[in-house]
Amino acid sequence: MQPSTIVAIATPPGTGAVAMVRVSGPEAVPVAAKVFAGRAPSAWEPRRQHFGKAVDASGGTLDEVLMTFFPGPGSFTGEDVVEFSCHGGMLVTRRLLEALLEAGAEPAEPGEFTERAFLNGRLDLTQAEAVMDLISARTDLALKAAGEQLGGRLGREVEAIRLDLVGLLAQVEAWIDFPEEDIAPDSLASIAAGSERAAARLDTLLSTAEQGRILREGLRTVICGPPNAGKSSLLNRLLGYDRAIVSGQAGTTRDTIEEFINLDGVPLRLVDTAGLREGDGDIEREGIERSRAQIAGAELVLHVVDSSEGAGGVEAVDPPAGAKLVLVLNKSDLPRHPDWEGAEGIAVSCLEEESVAALREHLHRLVVSGTGLASADLVSINTRHQRCLKRARADLAAAEGLLAAGESPEFAATELRSALDAVGEVVGRTDVEEILGEIFSRFCIGK
Repeated sequence: MQPSTIVAIATPPGTGAVAMVRVSGPEAVPVAAKVFAGRAPSAWEPRRQHFGKAVDASGGTLDEVLMTFFPGPGSFTGEDVVEFSCHGGMLVTRRLLEALLEAGAEPAEPGEFTERAFLNGRLDLTQAEAVMDLISARTDLALKAAGEQLGGRLGREVEAIRLDLVGLLAQVEAWIDFPEEDIAPDSLASIAAGSERAAARLDTLLSTAEQGRILREGLRTVICGPPNAGKSSLLNRLLGYDRAIVSGQAGTTRDTIEEFINLDGVPLRLVDTAGLREGDGDIEREGIERSRAQIAGAELVLHVVDSSEGAGGVEAVDPPAGAKLVLVLNKSDLPRHPDWEGAEGIAVSCLEEESVAALREHLHRLVVSGTGLASADLVSINTRHQRCLKRARADLAAAEGLLAAGESPEFAATELRSALDAVGEVVGRTDVEEILGEIFSRFCIGK
């Protein structure tokens, strides 16, 4: 069945200088030709903009446009693609879309252009996912990681693992199917070495799951402490604008406030919380309980205290296992109370930019340590990749155990096929026939 020709507005909704409407499919040129009153399709030079008018079915002018033709298979989707750049008004863009629909195109589903790029072999699944990562990136590091994935970096890493597994399975299948070739004695050491290589590559990719999650979602960072310690002031200074109400009256912050910051390329989700104390009313007590719940789910906790006041009444903070805790000795512009002398914390004054900058630098070092985010060579997997690769790692370990125990190679082959399928899911490919080709090419069977 021939795919339909689809159309959609490819720029965000709203008013702007320019908008773009994209058409893709086997009838993209005939559909676009009904709307573009300019050069005839025979004169459309690929990848060059052509000026003309967009018209409706009655021939009425909708707008002056620039039309660009991308012939398949060298286009983004692998199909013929025509793009119209028009003025960025919501009404004119909508009218152009309606004209193209009336000319025979169908409305595109969400993500359908990228889906067609995958189905037509222009992208693997990791690259298709990277398109959205690139669009939603909020920091330079996230943008870089998405760009490398879109360029095929992760796909190449996964393909190397997949080929390792293809080779392993080919050796085991040859051992099973062609015992007369006397492959088995020589294969055990080779299979073990290949398995170790594949396992190491899987472990390397799996170790990037945490940095990938941080780049996509941000590190959940909770600002907590007693009332009037300066938590909201610190939030405002870290954000660079006034987001939270600052008041000398205790209990001003009743609910949590969540905002995103770019910490030198590392995304943090900052959560300002109500002061930790025994609340005076139902509303404040509810806010305090929410604060404790936020701490329980934090990955980084900034425990803010007023270093000019005594430590009496300051509630201890117990972050969850694996979370980092930073004591922030706020109001360092005032004399330090003896209770805080010798305390291991970062001195900060929200009135002094240098001390806030020092806190940011400290947090950056703390966050990137051990995560690989400081590396210039970023590869980061997402939750779907992690799930597939974990399954492949478990299947590979099972195959190793069966071979080491002297079990029939058929059982190991089953586990290796499962591992190969799991890895293939990451990039969207599995090919059983490739295993047969590997057997015959490597072992010269049937000579």
